[in-house]
Amino acid sequence: MKLLPYGPTAVLAEFDSLADVMAAATSWQAAAFPGVVEVVPAARTVLVVHDATFDRESLQHPIAVATARPTGELVTVDVVYDGEDLAAVAEAVGVAPEDVVRIHSSAEYVCAFCGFMPGFGYLTGLDERLVLPRRATPRTRVPAGSVAIAAEFSAVYPRESPGGWHLLGHTDATMWVDDREPPALLPPGTRVKFQPRSSRQ
Repeated sequence: MKLLPYGPTAVLAEFDSLADVMAAATSWQAAAFPGVVEVVPAARTVLVVHDATFDRESLQHPIAVATARPTGELVTVDVVYDGEDLAAVAEAVGVAPEDVVRIHSSAEYVCAFCGFMPGFGYLTGLDERLVLPRRATPRTRVPAGSVAIAAEFSAVYPRESPGGWHLLGHTDATMWVDDREPPALLPPGTRVKFQPRSSRQ
């Protein structure tokens, strides 16, 4: 871990892996250090926002990776698996489309961090059989609610935008509401299950 100053009221911790990031973020949030205002994880960093009373040396304590498990709320997201890339993903990984649905919906995910746009949670826990690089050619338009995978992550697009992830299906769940607390349906630490449903429901 490398600690870097990030202005007068924050410190940025750099890590070698996402697993280390999640362990640190979980540990530091649970520790509730005096003076810490917010702990914000990303892919390889954790931003710790603090006030003048915070002792940065607190972050040097060992992080219990084995015990720093996310214990956030479990959110079930209903999904119609009708994505444009479902057949292509199945072909790429050598299984039938229905197996892609089964594999994707059988896992329990954890929102590691949010980025790209408000409410876009990067969900870890994707079965290694579905790990694929991003599309060679991104789409100029991905519909809001699209359930997608790329690299080791799954995600739901909160609103229409360009994107290069593989689209497996869609959900009617609203990922971001300005006046909801918290605004993101899947904030960091949230556990997530995808529940297949018929388009006729």
